[in-house]
Amino acid sequence: MKINQLETPVLTLDLDILEENFRRMDQMLSGTNMRLRPHYKSHKCAWIARRQMENGAKGITCAKLGEAEDLAQAGIPDILIANQVVTPSKISRLAALAGKCHLSVCVDDIENIRNLGTEAALAGNTIHILIEYDIGMKRCGVRTKEEVLALAHAVMEEKYLSLDGIQAYAGHLAHERNFDTRSSQSDLIEEDLRSLLAWLRENGIEIREVSGTSTGTAALRKKDSVYTEIQAGSYIFMDAAYAPLKPGFAHALHMQTTVVSTACGRVVVDAGIKSCGVDQGPPICVEYPDAEINLSEEHMDFAAENLPPVGSRLTLIPGHCCTTVNLHDKIHLVRGEDVVDCIPVTSRGKCI
Repeated sequence: MKINQLETPVLTLDLDILEENFRRMDQMLSGTNMRLRPHYKSHKCAWIARRQMENGAKGITCAKLGEAEDLAQAGIPDILIANQVVTPSKISRLAALAGKCHLSVCVDDIENIRNLGTEAALAGNTIHILIEYDIGMKRCGVRTKEEVLALAHAVMEEKYLSLDGIQAYAGHLAHERNFDTRSSQSDLIEEDLRSLLAWLRENGIEIREVSGTSTGTAALRKKDSVYTEIQAGSYIFMDAAYAPLKPGFAHALHMQTTVVSTACGRVVVDAGIKSCGVDQGPPICVEYPDAEINLSEEHMDFAAENLPPVGSRLTLIPGHCCTTVNLHDKIHLVRGEDVVDCIPVTSRGKCI
């Protein structure tokens, strides 16, 4: 089958570009003490997660317990939930899942630590812990060294919890367009974390792992970075939101659309906000890269001097790859103009 035979709107993944993005990330981390723990939220596909592991990833990062369950079912041996799990039912599920893989979770609350310890003991499984340290995102995580130390002691008091490291994710810098700002703030974060680790060491706490970093800041990590794990996700696909930053990766994920009307003097295609995530901005049309795109539920439209024929195909670079993928059941794998396979978005809608 050829790409132009697919019913639209549909996502396609260029395998040649995907593999090149794998190589570029490998080169970026070569010669450093950092290992890749890519984020599952960008693709939510077990097939891709397995490919990342085969390509040398240390493990997989995810955002939700339901995603972690899917990953474990797919045979991923090392999974980090880069989030807090706090309700009794979810903690019970987490403790059970810890018997199927090396499972890590983030914490920033002592009572949550005690609850995790209780359920882990009941299940007889070890849950690995990362203490979340707020480095400027102001979402989750404690903000002082003293709070980190208190949480570390609380984890170490629990027989079935293992203190593995620090979660320090600078999501607020991921799409910072000013390179100097992005770079200087990343350097300050390194200094802050280095100081934290030294202080914890002086107080008897050794930290093995520091996990974090996005596609937009991965290239800024120096060879002697304090980080040991890189959680970049979008690097495999890229999208319109990351394009201005030029992080060193190519666009592998596209949406194929069909022109359904030009009757009003504008190009109208059959994809809207129900098929393309726009939370970080609109998509880019490959054939009309300067077009200002308007979106509604089922359509996109834009002005163009040369109107394409009704029924012709246009290719979009999604505005945000992560939320776009979560709107689709499957992704078609392509090489050149050939469709070579189709994979399910395994964890689409897994938000619990």
